[in-house]
Amino acid sequence: MNFDKLTKYLDSVSEIFGIPACGIQVTLGDEVVFRHTAGFRDAAGTEKAREDDLFRIFSCTKVMTMFAVMQLIEQNKLGLYDKLSDYLPAYKIMRVSDEFDFRHPERMPKSTDRCHIAHNEIRIIDLMTMSAGMSYDMSSDVITEFLAVNPEADTQELVSAMAKMPLLYEPGTRMRYSLAHDVLAAVIEVVSGEKYSDYLRNHLFGPLGTTDFYFLLDEDQVGRMSQAYEMDPLTGKKIPQEGKLTSALRFSANYESGGGGMITTVDAYSKVVQAVANGGVGANGVRILSEDSVRLFTNRYTFGQLQEDFDRMEKPACSYGLGVYVVTDTDGLRTPAGVFGWDGAAGAYTMIDPFNKISITYMHHILGFPIVYQREHPVIREMVYEALGL
Repeated sequence: MNFDKLTKYLDSVSEIFGIPACGIQVTLGDEVVFRHTAGFRDAAGTEKAREDDLFRIFSCTKVMTMFAVMQLIEQNKLGLYDKLSDYLPAYKIMRVSDEFDFRHPERMPKSTDRCHIAHNEIRIIDLMTMSAGMSYDMSSDVITEFLAVNPEADTQELVSAMAKMPLLYEPGTRMRYSLAHDVLAAVIEVVSGEKYSDYLRNHLFGPLGTTDFYFLLDEDQVGRMSQAYEMDPLTGKKIPQEGKLTSALRFSANYESGGGGMITTVDAYSKVVQAVANGGVGANGVRILSEDSVRLFTNRYTFGQLQEDFDRMEKPACSYGLGVYVVTDTDGLRTPAGVFGWDGAAGAYTMIDPFNKISITYMHHILGFPIVYQREHPVIREMVYEALGL
C-alpha cells in the first residue's frame, strides 16, 4: 500500500480549498494504516496541527447515535418499528402543517399555523431514516418559548417540548433532514436509564479504549480545539470565529444533541468506526455491534419520493439508509456498493466499508463550505482505495 498520493493531496488542500488544518486516519482490519495531519491549528499559522486536536464534528455525531440505537435494538430494549410515543408520550398525537411547501422550505411552520392531526405515528425507523416529518428549525417558536421558561432544560425535557412543533409531512411519506436524531438521543436516555453522553462512554467509546469526546468543554479541552472558521459567502475567505461553533446545538448547558453536539478527536472517533468496519469488533477484541446489525447499515432506505428528497442534499452516488449515506451508484468508482457513513457541517467525514474492513475518519473545521462534500470527501475516499490497491 502506498499513501504518498493522498499525503500530497492533504498537504495541498490549503492551497486548493483554503482549508487551514485537517486530520485523517485510515484503518484496515485491526491496523491503523494511515495517520496524517496537515496545516496549522491556530489562526496565526504558528502551531502545526496535532493528533490530539479536538473538532466539533456536528452531524457525524449522528453516526454514533445510530450505533447506540442499534445496540439497544440488539438487546431487545428497543424495536426498529416501535412507536416513538412508547418512550416519549408527548409524541402520541402529532400535528402536521397544512401550509408547508417543499418548494419553499425556508418558511418553517409555527406552532400557531393551521395543521391537521397526523394519520401515522412516528416510529423509531422513521427517526433513523429522517422520514419522521420533523424539521431542523432550531429557532422554532416552540423551542424559543420553552427555553425562555426552562433555560436549564436537559435533553429529555427539551425533546419532549419539541413535540409541539408541527410536522412538515405525514411520517413515513417523505425524507427531510431534521432534529430526528436529537429525539433519538432522548429515546436512548429513556431506554438505557443513562445520560446520552454516559451511554456513549459506557457502551461505545469506553469499551474500545477511549473516552476522548465531549459535549461541553472545560478550560483544558478548549485549549485543544483546532481553530474554527466560517466561510464568507461573498468573499470566499475563511474567517476565524468561535460563535456558531461554540454554541452550536447547545440549547442549554444540560442539553446533549444526538444529531450534532459531539466534540472529539480523529483517533477517538476512528476507534468506533474501525470496530464497525470490522463487523462490530474493535481492535482490542471488544464487540460493540453484531455482524447482522452492521449489515443493516449497508442497505438503502430511500426509494421513489424519498430518494428524490434525499437527492436535494447532493450526496453523489448515494442513497440514505439508517441514519447514514449508502453508496449505491458505483459507476466509475473504486468504492463498492453498500459502503456507508456521514459528514458534518464543519467538514468532518467518515466512511465505513465492512466488506473490505476499511474505515476513514477525516476532520477539518470550517462552517458554510459545501464544496468539500462534493469535491474533497469523494476524492479522499477514492484515493484511500487506490492507496490500498483496491
